[in-house]
Amino acid sequence: MRPRWQALRAEAERGSAVVDFVLVSILVVVLVMALVQLTLALHVRNTLIDAASEGARLGALVGSSPADGAERTRELIGLTISPRYADRVSARTVQRGDLTLVRIEVHAPLPVIGLLGPSAVVSVNGHAVVEEQLVDQVP
Repeated sequence: MRPRWQALRAEAERGSAVVDFVLVSILVVVLVMALVQLTLALHVRNTLIDAASEGARLGALVGSSPADGAERTRELIGLTISPRYADRVSARTVQRGDLTLVRIEVHAPLPVIGLLGPSAVVSVNGHAVVEEQLVDQVP
Protein backbone atom coordinates (compact mmCIF):
# COMPACT_ATOMS: atom_id res chain seq x y z
CA MET A 1 0.00 0.00 0.00
CA ARG A 2 1.21 3.49 -0.87
CA PRO A 3 1.71 6.16 1.69
CA ARG A 4 -0.91 8.90 1.77
CA TRP A 5 1.43 11.63 0.40
CA GLN A 6 2.13 9.56 -2.74
CA ALA A 7 -1.58 9.10 -3.35
CA LEU A 8 -2.17 12.85 -2.98
CA ARG A 9 0.70 13.64 -5.37
CA ALA A 10 -0.64 11.22 -8.00
CA GLU A 11 -4.09 12.80 -7.63
CA ALA A 12 -2.62 16.31 -8.10
CA GLU A 13 -0.84 15.30 -11.33
CA ARG A 14 -3.94 13.78 -12.91
CA GLY A 15 -4.61 15.45 -16.30
CA SER A 16 -1.11 16.90 -16.65
CA ALA A 17 -0.37 14.57 -19.58
CA VAL A 18 -3.13 16.26 -21.59
CA VAL A 19 -1.66 19.69 -20.91
CA ASP A 20 1.83 18.46 -21.82
CA PHE A 21 0.50 17.01 -25.06
CA VAL A 22 -1.25 20.25 -26.02
CA LEU A 23 1.80 22.41 -25.28
CA VAL A 24 4.17 20.14 -27.20
CA SER A 25 1.70 19.84 -30.09
CA ILE A 26 1.47 23.63 -30.42
CA LEU A 27 5.25 23.90 -30.49
CA VAL A 28 5.57 21.18 -33.15
CA VAL A 29 2.86 22.75 -35.32
CA VAL A 30 4.55 26.17 -35.12
CA LEU A 31 7.91 24.66 -36.10
CA VAL A 32 6.40 22.76 -39.03
CA MET A 33 4.57 25.85 -40.29
CA ALA A 34 7.79 27.90 -40.05
CA LEU A 35 9.59 25.24 -42.07
CA VAL A 36 6.86 25.22 -44.71
CA GLN A 37 7.00 29.04 -44.91
CA LEU A 38 10.78 29.03 -45.29
CA THR A 39 10.47 26.44 -48.06
CA LEU A 40 7.85 28.56 -49.84
CA ALA A 41 9.99 31.71 -49.62
CA LEU A 42 13.04 29.89 -50.98
CA HIS A 43 10.97 28.41 -53.80
CA VAL A 44 9.70 31.85 -54.83
CA ARG A 45 13.20 33.37 -54.66
CA ASN A 46 14.79 30.54 -56.67
CA THR A 47 12.02 30.66 -59.27
CA LEU A 48 12.52 34.41 -59.70
CA ILE A 49 16.28 33.97 -60.09
CA ASP A 50 15.79 31.24 -62.68
CA ALA A 51 13.26 33.29 -64.65
CA ALA A 52 15.56 36.35 -64.62
CA SER A 53 18.52 34.27 -65.81
CA GLU A 54 16.48 32.65 -68.57
CA GLY A 55 15.19 36.04 -69.69
CA ALA A 56 18.72 37.45 -69.75
CA ARG A 57 19.92 34.53 -71.89
CA LEU A 58 17.09 35.13 -74.36
CA GLY A 59 17.73 38.88 -74.43
CA ALA A 60 21.42 38.30 -75.15
CA LEU A 61 20.85 36.21 -78.28
CA VAL A 62 21.63 37.62 -81.71
CA GLY A 63 18.46 39.15 -83.16
CA SER A 64 16.88 39.60 -79.73
CA SER A 65 16.68 42.59 -77.42
CA PRO A 66 16.68 43.10 -73.65
CA ALA A 67 12.96 43.90 -73.91
CA ASP A 68 12.40 40.39 -75.33
CA GLY A 69 14.24 39.00 -72.31
CA ALA A 70 12.09 41.02 -69.90
CA GLU A 71 8.93 39.77 -71.61
CA ARG A 72 10.13 36.16 -71.37
CA THR A 73 10.90 36.70 -67.67
CA ARG A 74 7.36 38.01 -67.08
CA GLU A 75 5.92 35.04 -68.93
CA LEU A 76 7.93 32.49 -66.91
CA ILE A 77 7.06 34.11 -63.59
CA GLY A 78 3.40 34.26 -64.53
CA LEU A 79 3.37 30.58 -65.46
CA THR A 80 5.26 29.29 -62.42
CA ILE A 81 4.15 31.51 -59.52
CA SER A 82 1.61 34.23 -60.31
CA PRO A 83 1.42 37.19 -62.72
CA ARG A 84 1.38 39.61 -59.76
CA TYR A 85 4.99 38.63 -59.05
CA ALA A 86 6.00 39.83 -62.54
CA ASP A 87 4.86 43.45 -62.20
CA ARG A 88 8.31 44.99 -61.75
CA VAL A 89 10.66 43.48 -64.33
CA SER A 90 13.24 45.66 -66.05
CA ALA A 91 15.96 44.95 -68.61
CA ARG A 92 19.01 46.87 -69.76
CA THR A 93 22.51 46.37 -71.10
CA VAL A 94 25.52 46.99 -68.88
CA GLN A 95 29.27 47.07 -69.48
CA ARG A 96 31.62 44.97 -67.37
CA GLY A 97 35.14 45.52 -68.58
CA ASP A 98 35.12 44.71 -72.28
CA LEU A 99 31.93 42.63 -72.10
CA THR A 100 28.40 43.79 -72.81
CA LEU A 101 25.82 42.08 -70.62
CA VAL A 102 22.05 41.95 -70.56
CA ARG A 103 20.79 42.48 -67.00
CA ILE A 104 17.24 41.53 -66.04
CA GLU A 105 16.08 42.83 -62.64
CA VAL A 106 13.01 41.54 -60.85
CA HIS A 107 11.50 43.19 -57.76
CA ALA A 108 8.73 41.01 -56.39
CA PRO A 109 6.92 40.33 -53.13
CA LEU A 110 8.48 37.66 -50.96
CA PRO A 111 5.66 35.87 -49.13
CA VAL A 112 5.82 36.22 -45.36
CA ILE A 113 2.63 34.34 -44.46
CA GLY A 114 1.62 32.09 -47.33
CA LEU A 115 1.19 33.42 -50.85
CA LEU A 116 -1.74 35.64 -49.83
CA GLY A 117 -0.49 37.24 -46.61
CA PRO A 118 1.68 40.30 -46.11
CA SER A 119 4.95 40.30 -47.98
CA ALA A 120 8.39 41.83 -48.08
CA VAL A 121 10.17 42.72 -51.31
CA VAL A 122 12.94 40.63 -52.84
CA SER A 123 15.19 41.86 -55.64
CA VAL A 124 16.93 39.39 -57.93
CA ASN A 125 18.73 39.72 -61.24
CA GLY A 126 20.10 37.63 -64.06
CA HIS A 127 22.98 38.36 -66.42
CA ALA A 128 24.05 37.02 -69.80
CA VAL A 129 26.81 38.02 -72.21
CA VAL A 130 25.47 39.59 -75.41
CA GLU A 131 26.22 37.47 -78.45
CA GLU A 132 27.89 39.22 -81.34
CA GLN A 133 26.92 38.39 -84.87
CA LEU A 134 29.86 36.98 -86.78
CA VAL A 135 30.59 38.56 -90.12
CA ASP A 136 31.48 36.01 -92.76
CA GLN A 137 34.93 36.68 -94.06
CA VAL A 138 35.85 35.13 -97.36
CA PRO A 139 39.61 34.64 -97.77
